[in-house]
Amino acid sequence: MRPLNAIAIAGLTLLSACQTVPPVTVPQTTVLQVPQVPQGPPPKPKIALVLGGGAARGFAHVGVIRALEQEKIPIDLVVGTSVGGLIGAIYAADVSSFDLEWTAFQLEKDDLFDFGVMNAVTGMGFAKGDKLEAWVKSHIKTTNIENLKIPFAAVATDLNWGYKVVLDHGSVARAIRASAAIPGVFQPVQHQGKILVDGGVVDNIPISVAKAKGADIVIAVDISGNLGNTSITNLLGVSLQATNIMFALNVEQSKKNADILIAPAGIGDIGMLDFTQKKRCMQAGIEATKQAMPTIRKVIQAWVTAHSQPAAPVR
Repeated sequence: MRPLNAIAIAGLTLLSACQTVPPVTVPQTTVLQVPQVPQGPPPKPKIALVLGGGAARGFAHVGVIRALEQEKIPIDLVVGTSVGGLIGAIYAADVSSFDLEWTAFQLEKDDLFDFGVMNAVTGMGFAKGDKLEAWVKSHIKTTNIENLKIPFAAVATDLNWGYKVVLDHGSVARAIRASAAIPGVFQPVQHQGKILVDGGVVDNIPISVAKAKGADIVIAVDISGNLGNTSITNLLGVSLQATNIMFALNVEQSKKNADILIAPAGIGDIGMLDFTQKKRCMQAGIEATKQAMPTIRKVIQAWVTAHSQPAAPVR
């Protein structure tokens, strides 16, 4: 066979073989769904409970705390003024609404007010405040604020300079006495190098203190109530009513900064020294807190959603 013919035959053979090879099908690209890896439990906000002043109406705080505990709302910080500081410290010491109720309901007016004519004449108040401090010492076994089970702060007022004073360390009993030293009713308290009176003079609902201490969500309780009082008959009544007015006026501004504001209804007519309405105040606190629960849960969930990290894809 000639070389030329051999080449031609080989070429035809290769061409025939190529025509019999089936076409190659290229599969379509498939987008794989990458599984997500959970990032652990959702973040938890630091929730502060801020309890305002209002003397005997403070038993409403007990109801608020009981309802929050029943609804399993965690409290990470307690800040209080005056009676709010007293109730808050009792709770921060034991973290039990049952123990709080038991302790608070033992409290009577005579346990707090050591009235004396000479106190008013020669001193700077109708009552010295020794009884109040002694009662706190006998009912709160934790001596110093920094050792309480829940971080706590009481708010007082520097009488000389008008500054807000945050009491977050040292004697629990002395801090409560200073925070609750209603001007004209109790004598001012010397504590930590200052002369202190009731914190409600400058900040009856100290929301700003809770925020400064890192609270993400503030639940504030306002018991300043209604200002009307047509039964003022003596100097003590004048002092109490003037204090009530002062408390209510500074509350109007500070309460705007609360994430949730609880204002127990139906206790505005209770006198500041009327300790006969404990159950009524407590029930008002429970009912107001239950009404606020949808808002409380909504605010907490909104914070958790805003601070949750998206799940990371598997690599």
